[in-house]
Amino acid sequence: MSNVARPTIRPSDPRFSSGPTRKRPGWTLQALEGAALGRSHRSAAGKAKLKEAIDRSRSLLEVPDDFRIAIVPASDTGAVEMAMWSMLGERPVDLFAWESFGEEWVTDAAEQLKLDDARFHVGRPYGALPDFAQARREADIVFTQNGTTAGARIPNFDWIAADREGITINDATSAAFAQPIAWDKCDVVTYSWQKVLGGEAAHGMLILSPRAVARLERYVPDRPLPKLFRMTNKGKLDEALFEGMTINTPSLLATEDYLDTLRWGESIGGLAALHARADANAGVLSAWVSRTPWVDFLASDPAIRSNTGVCLKIVDPRVTALDPARQAAFAKALAGHLEQEGVALDAASYRTAPPGLRIWCGATVERSDVEALVPWLDWAFDRCVAAHV
Repeated sequence: MSNVARPTIRPSDPRFSSGPTRKRPGWTLQALEGAALGRSHRSAAGKAKLKEAIDRSRSLLEVPDDFRIAIVPASDTGAVEMAMWSMLGERPVDLFAWESFGEEWVTDAAEQLKLDDARFHVGRPYGALPDFAQARREADIVFTQNGTTAGARIPNFDWIAADREGITINDATSAAFAQPIAWDKCDVVTYSWQKVLGGEAAHGMLILSPRAVARLERYVPDRPLPKLFRMTNKGKLDEALFEGMTINTPSLLATEDYLDTLRWGESIGGLAALHARADANAGVLSAWVSRTPWVDFLASDPAIRSNTGVCLKIVDPRVTALDPARQAAFAKALAGHLEQEGVALDAASYRTAPPGLRIWCGATVERSDVEALVPWLDWAFDRCVAAHV
């Protein structure tokens, strides 16, 4: 029998998935009415939509004018792999990872690209960062700005040398539009539409600094490059790719949806407002954790806690005393109660992360919904204790 009273207020929108994430407030299907459906992406109308998506992304994300931006296939994964396969191999490489997606880039470098002089710096356990002081000035650097499955982010970009010799590749998919990006320290930045702005899946964004462009035009890797990875033509950057001439056929319906959410971001005050919304949402959970004995952040250091994919662990001794299988079952039941009540969908921790909860707090989430969710977390936990402990 639960000792916590059943809450009476529910979140107006229970979608707290970490990707694809909740649509912007007020979104309806009518937002897609201007889509260039049934048109070629090579047509004037299609190209105009894609170029508008690039231009609005530059403006809202405050990307420097001399950086190139392209829409690429296969989401953020495709964008990162385009950069790694096309650019790495000229010099040593340092890869920094502390969660499952960052570890995929380690796997690419070690098992597929088989890079010489590649050093892998992996943070353990989940929620801990690697030692960024190990970054070499002469090396290329690959890192994830925000670890979606670990709830940890880099605290700053100070560890990247301003006079570095190599290039930096920043997988920023769950950081872009929610956390600051130091453009002077980043040569490649990638993200996907389905994260902070709540767009649709399958499309990635690839942003290149002049240093990254110079690398592409100077260095030819000794490996075959699939068509989807090719960004140069006869030794020069394929400029058309960065004007909306995509490598493969994009969805103009998804493009219209992305344009809609970009316009929404502009309408609420731009990048600063988007950052503030994510910070406020994460702040609600932070205040709740500080007064709640059964839960804690997966990232113990407040300076590195994510403000988007907030990852929580259960620290109540009645639960931590259980064997690992029963702890996992407890966390699964906890997320199950939230879903059955319709107050938090897709709130379970990532499948390879420690059992717990992962609650998306990006800019499209309303603070009032996070506030309404908190009492339900306590209620569901109390229900699970009564049933499993």
